[in-house]
Formats: sequence, structure tokens, C-alpha cells
Amino acid sequence: MNRCPTARFSFLFAPLLASALLCGAVLPAAAQVVAPLGGVRTFPENALRGTLAINSTVDAQLDGKAIRMAPGMRLLSPQNTLVMAHSVIGQKFTVNYVVEASTGMLLTAWILSKDEAAQPRKGATATDRNFIFESEIPKR
Repeated sequence: MNRCPTARFSFLFAPLLASALLCGAVLPAAAQVVAPLGGVRTFPENALRGTLAINSTVDAQLDGKAIRMAPGMRLLSPQNTLVMAHSVIGQKFTVNYVVEASTGMLLTAWILSKDEAAQPRKGATATDRNFIFESEIPKR
């Protein structure tokens, strides 16, 4: 004696179950659409340009000067993905970077693509002044 009459209703639930499984497989794949590479990245106004050489996971050189990396330092690739510092020890990159004002540690650095590096940006060695020297005045 069968007390659960499920056999006669299974033909109704099979198509519903199949469509639910199909939708469940398609929706997560659609949510993983990534923006095309080569998109424009925006950098903060206070970001400077320089050459970064990673010496260790805590030490680096910016334009030949030693600098410590902050504990939460983020190094981002040209595709804007996170790069682990230990994987690029000994390499040099042209970067835009932000130094933490309170500690003077390197907080964030973006490795630049060739197109991004071609765009002008102020570096740490640039001088801002509102005057010119007498030797810079054109002679008439």
C-alpha cells in the first residue's frame, strides 16, 4: 500500500524543476560579466607619477628613494586587479601612487599601461612655484 501518491504528480513538477535548474545555471554566469579591458581608469587628484621598484613585501623605492609600504598597501595592475607584492619583488613599474599623509607610507599604486603612462601627470620631484627666475626670461 502506497500512502504517498507522488507518482501521478511527478510529470507536472519535472518541467518546472528542469526550468528552475536551467535558470539557476544561467543567472550566475550573466552576473559575472566583466567590463571590457582597456577601459579608462580614473586616479585621485593627489596621485603622483613615479617609478616603483619593489624590494620586499614592506620596502620599496619610489624614484630611487626608499619608502615603506603601508600594511594595507594595494598594488593594482593595468587591468585593475590586485597584485600581491611578493610576486613582483625585484621588478620596476611606472605607476601613479598615493602616499598616506600621516605616516608617509605608500598606500596605493596603480601600474600603468603604455597609454596611461603617456598622459602627463605631476611627479613627486616636480616643483610648484608662482615665479620665474631671471635666467628663464626670454631675451629680446
